[in-house]
Amino acid sequence: MNEPAIRVDGCRDLAALAAQTPPGHRLPPTLRAPAGTTTYTVALPAGLPLLNANRTRRMHWSQVRRLAKPIREATCLLARNQHIPPLDRAHVVYVVHPTPQTRRRDPANWAESAKAAVDGLVDAGVFEDDDSAHVIGPDPRLGEPVKGGQLVIHITPLGGAS
Repeated sequence: MNEPAIRVDGCRDLAALAAQTPPGHRLPPTLRAPAGTTTYTVALPAGLPLLNANRTRRMHWSQVRRLAKPIREATCLLARNQHIPPLDRAHVVYVVHPTPQTRRRDPANWAESAKAAVDGLVDAGVFEDDDSAHVIGPDPRLGEPVKGGQLVIHITPLGGAS
C-alpha cells in the first residue's frame, strides 16, 4: 500500500487526495443554521473508501481500524487547512453521498465513517473530546449520489469558540 510519508502535526498529508474533492458543497435548506451562525463544512474526497456497518460487522476490529485511519487523517488535514477554530460545543451532521446505484440506503450504516471523521476533528483541535459535552451527533443524512461515494461533515457551533 502506497501511503504518503509526510505528516502534518499528527495528520497524514493527504493534500493530493483532498484536491480531488468537488467544490461547492451546500447544506440542504432544512439543515441550515439560523442567520449569523457559521457552519463549517469538511468534504472528504470522493472515492475515499467509507466504512459501512453492513460490511464491517463481519470484519476483525483491527481491519476496521485500518480502514478508518484514512478517513480520520483526511478529516484532520482538511479541518486544519480550513482553519476551523477550536469549538466548545457543536452539532455535527454527516451527509453520505453514496455511489450511483438504484437500491435503497440507510445513512446510519455509515456511522463508523462519521465516527472516524469526528475523531479526525478532535485530532485537528476542533473539539477537546468527542463526548456528549462537546459534540451533539453526528446525525446522519443521505445526499445525492456521487461517483465513488463521499462523506461530507457539517459542523455548527453551539457554544462559541474557546
